Amino acid sequence: MKNKISPIRKSNSERAQSLVEFAITLLLILMILTGAVELSLALFEYVTIRDAAQEGALFASVNPKETAAIQARVIDAANDGVALTAGNITITSNGNYCEGLTPSGTPITITVRISRPHQIIMPLVGSFIGQQLNLSARATNTILQPVCP
Repeated sequence: MKNKISPIRKSNSERAQSLVEFAITLLLILMILTGAVELSLALFEYVTIRDAAQEGALFASVNPKETAAIQARVIDAANDGVALTAGNITITSNGNYCEGLTPSGTPITITVRISRPHQIIMPLVGSFIGQQLNLSARATNTILQPVCP
């Protein structure tokens, strides 16, 4: 007598269970995916403003008194992916805007700081961490010109 192997049939309750497991898993995967996309967008924006701050500090080390030109240079450097305004940029120095040393003997430096909010665009991510992230980048360079009188 031959032994026939019958195919395994799933009942309706097993199919429903599989569908529920799939829906829960899909939701988790989508949340992780949207979080990764939002994180990469914020990282791109941070790298852009960090590079713009470095460009501004480099320009300011040679032209420290030209605040408008420094801001224009920073805005132009960030123009590839981030829209900056002059209100996002702060320029400070630890002494006169000239080459030399402070009374304590440290070199006079100029700092370019950019602060900008990153708006969260993914709805699932925004419900967990808020609607915006405050991004900030800073670059400091030693002033190279002009020579102090």
